[in-house]
Amino acid sequence: MEIGSKIVSTAAIKMALTASRQEETRLKKELLENWEVKAVAVDYGGEFISSVGKIVERAVVAAKREGVIKDAHADEGAVAGAAREAIAQIMPKALGLNVGGKIGVARHKDHVSVAIFLGIGLLHLDEVAIGLGHRAVA
Repeated sequence: MEIGSKIVSTAAIKMALTASRQEETRLKKELLENWEVKAVAVDYGGEFISSVGKIVERAVVAAKREGVIKDAHADEGAVAGAAREAIAQIMPKALGLNVGGKIGVARHKDHVSVAIFLGIGLLHLDEVAIGLGHRAVA
């Protein structure tokens, strides 16, 4: 089976949905061994509008730190662009509210995906949302 955007996007979503660091570690190892997909997840939270820049920054920093991407302008831009795309999908539900969740980043060769899973706080009526972005990097 060819490993492309579907597998990499699925990996990013799965990473964003992990419930614990142990589950993240187990899934990272499984993705690398079975699919040659490098992946990372990182938590975040706060007021949505003021968090947008932090979400993008956390995705890029975590991906570099864990070796998912190289310390190169094109790789950083791909993760940042995919993160912005994922944020744009979530924005209508989250504007003006507090959010908390996890960012998943996955890569295989030239495919990079970023998934954002978040809980949106509105009194005691929490909402959830997932955004997904993909970029190709040479």
